[in-house]
This record gives sequence, C-alpha cells and structure tokens, in this order.
Amino acid sequence: MSAVAPVAPARVSGYRLTLPRALRAEWIKLTTLRSTWWSIAITAVLTIGIGALIAFALTASGEAPRGLNGIMAVVMPLQFTALLAGILGAIAVTGEYSTGMIRSTLAADPKRGRVLAAKAVVLAVFLFLASLIMFAVSAVIVSAILGAHGQALEWSTPDKVLLPVLAASATMAVCALIGVSFGFLLRSGAGAIAATVGLLFVLPIMSNFFALGGKDWKWVLDAADYLPLAAAQNAILPSDTAPFSAGVAFLTLGVWVAAGLLGSWVVLRSRDA
Repeated sequence: MSAVAPVAPARVSGYRLTLPRALRAEWIKLTTLRSTWWSIAITAVLTIGIGALIAFALTASGEAPRGLNGIMAVVMPLQFTALLAGILGAIAVTGEYSTGMIRSTLAADPKRGRVLAAKAVVLAVFLFLASLIMFAVSAVIVSAILGAHGQALEWSTPDKVLLPVLAASATMAVCALIGVSFGFLLRSGAGAIAATVGLLFVLPIMSNFFALGGKDWKWVLDAADYLPLAAAQNAILPSDTAPFSAGVAFLTLGVWVAAGLLGSWVVLRSRDA
C-alpha cells in the first residue's frame, strides 16, 4: 500500500488565515442576514422620517425661526437610531453563539484576534456607510423643507452640514462596535442587548435624576458627560457651552471602543466557544 502524501498545513492555513478572506467572510455573514436589512430599513425610516417631521414642525407657523441650525433636525434622530446600531452589533455576535456557528468561525480562523478585528471592521464600515447615506438623504429633505422658508442648510460651509453628518455616521459605527463588544463579553443575545441599551439609553436618563441632589451629586452629572451618546453630541455639534471640546469628545468615543474591543479580545482568547 502506497503512503498518502500529507497536505501541507502551512499552505492550508495560509489559505484560510488571511485578513481579506476573514473580512469577506464577515461581510457575507452580515449582509445575508435578514435582521441586518430590517435593522437598516427601520433606521432609515426613523432617521429620514423624524428629521422631516422636525423640519415641518419648525416651519408649522409659516416661517422658520431666524438663526436656526437646521442640521439639528438631521442628527437629532441619532438618540433613537444609535440603539438600533448597537443592537445590530450585538446580535451579529450573539447570533453566532446561539447557533453554534462561532465554532466553525474559530475553526476556520484559529487566530481569535483576527476574528474579532474582521467582525469589528465590517460592522463599523457597514454602519458608517449606511448611516452616511441616511443622514445625507435626510439633510437633502430637511434642507428642501427649510429652504422653502429661507433657512436651507449651508452646504458650502463644511462645519454646518458635512462635518456633523460625518460625525453622526461615525457615532453610529461606534455604537455598533459597543454592541459587538457586549456580544463577545456576554455571549447572550438578551444580555448583550440589555447592556447596550442600558449604556446608550438608560444610564443617560438615570444620571439626570441626580440633578435633584444638588452639588453633592454633581460628579455624577459630570461623569455622565463621558457616556457615549453624551460625548457624541459634543462631537457632532460642538459649541462654546458644551462640557468639553469636539477633540475630547472624539477621544472619549475612541476610548469606549478601544476598552470594549480589548475586553472582548481578552474574553475571546481565554474562554472556549
């Protein structure tokens, strides 16, 4: 009986373990899920619909308020759509754990850090591009509504339209990555969604209760300024009255992402799937 030549493991692993292939695999997994497109559709309806409703409300009296910053109508729905971005990030991870697909993913690519990086990059890029389209469409519609009353958006001034739209789109990507982090940390769909909603939505509301406590509890309000959506507001629409500058706000968002992904990497490496 002749001996069977063994398969060269280096060539097989080299075929499997390239970052472009990992990114492609994550892209296919994300874009072939119906929940992804349902989430994007709902987010688009809220982003464009709420923005248009706000613009109509501002012109209900027959004229738009003088000195109005119309871009606020475009980015204001972020308070709601950020939750959908975070939830999408969470279920993109926990869905694999619930079906057992994560074992196949890690078998195909044993380098778990690359699995985490590929999923994070794909989610972030996908949410950024999708959000950029949504906010751009909303800006066009809001500008048309306000323009009928002489308050169209100032497209020629980058910090009036372009930069807020880019910052809002980046915030959506950040929220998706927060969801991804909770997905890897908790591995439970319900738990990851609850943690994401708690961080993005519940904690900011709860922090406002401490305003009744006077100066003794002011530190809670100061700390709440560094929550993701609070920091995002300062990044999207910086002002002289904001708690901190746009640079600090972007740095805060970056720290949230870095801390979440670092924790995810530690858990992913130290726990079995």
